[in-house]
Amino acid sequence: MANVTKRPRSTAPADAERAPAARLRAAARPLALDRVARNYGLVGAWIAIAVVFALLEPATFGTMDNAQTILGSQSVVLFLALGLMVALKVGDFDVSTAFVMAASAVILAKLNVEHGWPIVAAIAVALAMAVVVGLLNALLVVYLGVNSFIVTLGTGTVLLGASQWLTSSQTISGVSQSLVDWTIGNRLLGISVQFWYGVALCLLLAFVLGRTIVGRRVAFVGGSHTVARLSGLNVRRIRTGTFVVAALLSALAGVIYVGSQGGIDPSSGQNMLLPTFAAAFLGATAVTPGRFNTWGTFIAVYFLVTGITGLQLVGAQSYVQNVFYGAALVVAVTLSRLLVGRSASETDPSGAS
Repeated sequence: MANVTKRPRSTAPADAERAPAARLRAAARPLALDRVARNYGLVGAWIAIAVVFALLEPATFGTMDNAQTILGSQSVVLFLALGLMVALKVGDFDVSTAFVMAASAVILAKLNVEHGWPIVAAIAVALAMAVVVGLLNALLVVYLGVNSFIVTLGTGTVLLGASQWLTSSQTISGVSQSLVDWTIGNRLLGISVQFWYGVALCLLLAFVLGRTIVGRRVAFVGGSHTVARLSGLNVRRIRTGTFVVAALLSALAGVIYVGSQGGIDPSSGQNMLLPTFAAAFLGATAVTPGRFNTWGTFIAVYFLVTGITGLQLVGAQSYVQNVFYGAALVVAVTLSRLLVGRSASETDPSGAS
């Protein structure tokens, strides 16, 4: 009987099937790294500048006390930036946020210190004022069609003048000790409790904007007012809501400001405006690049204060703070623009817009 030589079974089809999968995995690795770099590059920059300043000034910057101070000192800016971020998500500017903060703080302090109102009642009036301002902004912008930047700049300037008039441009101090205790008097894990208020707000906003129908509608309106309206969404109501939320968060920032300072300087809103915008726009370059988002804003706030604190401790002049915030704002707006364009190109490979 003739010997039959068995030929080895061909593995070509299996190899042919595995090869494309291997190539896809190899191609996906650099894409994944690129995505991580884009989403969390600001975190890396934050860590890098912290390390640099810690090496330059180990006795001052590189201490646990300094880290706790940095984390516990930015709740006012964080609340303001998050309020602005909510308005920006639907395509509206709200320049009045910092001035709502100052005005609410003036009302709270004046009622509590000069008129003897209970602190809770004074806070309620301050928040009610903020709601009125938010509704006024919405009426002029959403229903009458006036440019949001112009309207909110105008209302903010009015609030600044009103705050200076109510206080005769003088600082009010001596606010209720209970508010001070609930702002800076208590600590959790060694950090002022006001920091944890900011974390709680971030968790709430991240859930609402990212996990609920309200958040999806806000994002849809932000994509295009016209498309959202044609899709059946009540665009006016959504935009009005964001103006009110922005004003309310600004008023809460005012409450925290009064508690942390024990009083109020009526001109403080002017100093908060640039950091607020810088943080909101810089936040749009992190976590979900090209989009205003909660955790990106959180990271941006503490990135900026880390840089400012480090510069101050190495002996930089006071004007460097404005230079740093201004440069950060310009860079953030530019990067956001580039990232939006890049995302559009990736979505449409033809490059058509």
